[in-house]
Amino acid sequence: MNKLDQAANFSSLSLLEQRETLPQQESTLRSAVEKSLRRFFQNLEDEPVSDLHQMVMSEVEAPLLEAVMRYTGNNQSKASIMLGLNRGTLRTKLKNYGML
Repeated sequence: MNKLDQAANFSSLSLLEQRETLPQQESTLRSAVEKSLRRFFQNLEDEPVSDLHQMVMSEVEAPLLEAVMRYTGNNQSKASIMLGLNRGTLRTKLKNYGML
Protein backbone atom coordinates (compact mmCIF):
# COMPACT_ATOMS: atom_id res chain seq x y z
CA MET A 1 0.00 0.00 0.00
CA ASN A 2 1.48 3.37 -0.98
CA LYS A 3 1.35 6.57 1.07
CA LEU A 4 -1.61 7.95 -0.90
CA ASP A 5 -3.65 4.81 -0.17
CA GLN A 6 -2.71 5.00 3.50
CA ALA A 7 -3.82 8.62 3.67
CA ALA A 8 -7.19 7.74 2.13
CA ASN A 9 -7.73 4.94 4.67
CA PHE A 10 -7.25 7.36 7.56
CA SER A 11 -9.62 10.00 6.21
CA SER A 12 -12.19 9.37 8.94
CA LEU A 13 -9.70 9.96 11.74
CA SER A 14 -9.30 13.34 13.36
CA LEU A 15 -6.30 15.43 12.37
CA LEU A 16 -4.61 14.69 15.67
CA GLU A 17 -5.12 10.95 15.24
CA GLN A 18 -3.79 11.16 11.67
CA ARG A 19 -0.61 12.87 12.84
CA GLU A 20 -0.05 10.12 15.37
CA THR A 21 -0.97 7.24 13.03
CA LEU A 22 0.47 8.13 9.62
CA PRO A 23 4.15 7.41 8.95
CA GLN A 24 6.30 10.51 8.67
CA GLN A 25 6.04 11.83 5.12
CA GLU A 26 9.32 12.41 3.35
CA SER A 27 9.74 16.09 2.74
CA THR A 28 12.54 15.96 0.21
CA LEU A 29 12.89 17.97 -2.94
CA ARG A 30 12.68 14.74 -4.92
CA SER A 31 9.39 13.71 -3.29
CA ALA A 32 7.94 17.18 -3.90
CA VAL A 33 8.87 17.00 -7.60
CA GLU A 34 7.41 13.48 -7.91
CA LYS A 35 4.17 14.62 -6.27
CA SER A 36 3.94 17.65 -8.56
CA LEU A 37 4.57 15.56 -11.65
CA ARG A 38 1.90 13.01 -10.62
CA ARG A 39 -0.56 15.88 -10.22
CA PHE A 40 0.51 17.35 -13.58
CA PHE A 41 -0.03 14.03 -15.40
CA GLN A 42 -3.40 13.47 -13.69
CA ASN A 43 -4.62 16.85 -14.95
CA LEU A 44 -3.42 16.45 -18.56
CA GLU A 45 -6.72 15.08 -19.88
CA ASP A 46 -5.13 13.71 -23.10
CA GLU A 47 -3.58 17.05 -24.05
CA PRO A 48 -0.32 16.73 -25.99
CA VAL A 49 2.84 17.60 -24.07
CA SER A 50 6.15 18.76 -25.49
CA ASP A 51 9.26 20.29 -23.96
CA LEU A 52 8.40 18.82 -20.55
CA HIS A 53 12.07 18.81 -19.56
CA GLN A 54 12.42 22.53 -20.29
CA MET A 55 9.19 23.31 -18.44
CA VAL A 56 10.27 21.40 -15.32
CA MET A 57 13.76 22.91 -15.36
CA SER A 58 12.44 26.45 -15.59
CA GLU A 59 9.88 25.79 -12.84
CA VAL A 60 12.63 24.52 -10.54
CA GLU A 61 15.46 26.82 -11.57
CA ALA A 62 13.68 30.13 -10.92
CA PRO A 63 12.84 29.43 -7.25
CA LEU A 64 16.29 27.88 -6.78
CA LEU A 65 17.95 31.07 -7.99
CA GLU A 66 15.63 33.22 -5.86
CA ALA A 67 16.38 31.18 -2.74
CA VAL A 68 20.15 31.18 -3.27
CA MET A 69 20.24 34.90 -4.02
CA ARG A 70 18.22 35.59 -0.89
CA TYR A 71 20.46 33.28 1.18
CA THR A 72 23.64 34.98 -0.10
CA GLY A 73 22.25 38.49 0.34
CA ASN A 74 22.22 38.95 -3.47
CA ASN A 75 25.96 38.38 -3.63
CA GLN A 76 26.42 36.97 -7.12
CA SER A 77 29.94 35.71 -6.46
CA LYS A 78 28.84 33.69 -3.44
CA ALA A 79 25.72 32.49 -5.26
CA SER A 80 27.69 31.35 -8.30
CA ILE A 81 30.07 29.34 -6.08
CA MET A 82 27.16 27.82 -4.16
CA LEU A 83 25.38 26.85 -7.40
CA GLY A 84 28.53 25.66 -9.14
CA LEU A 85 27.98 28.13 -11.98
CA ASN A 86 30.21 30.64 -13.65
CA ARG A 87 29.25 34.14 -12.46
CA GLY A 88 28.49 35.17 -16.05
CA THR A 89 26.17 32.18 -16.47
CA LEU A 90 24.43 33.09 -13.22
CA ARG A 91 23.93 36.68 -14.43
CA THR A 92 22.47 35.40 -17.71
CA LYS A 93 20.04 33.14 -15.86
CA LEU A 94 19.04 35.95 -13.47
CA LYS A 95 18.36 38.22 -16.46
CA ASN A 96 16.33 35.49 -18.22
CA TYR A 97 14.09 35.14 -15.16
CA GLY A 98 13.78 38.91 -14.67
CA MET A 99 15.77 38.91 -11.45
CA LEU A 100 18.30 41.53 -12.55
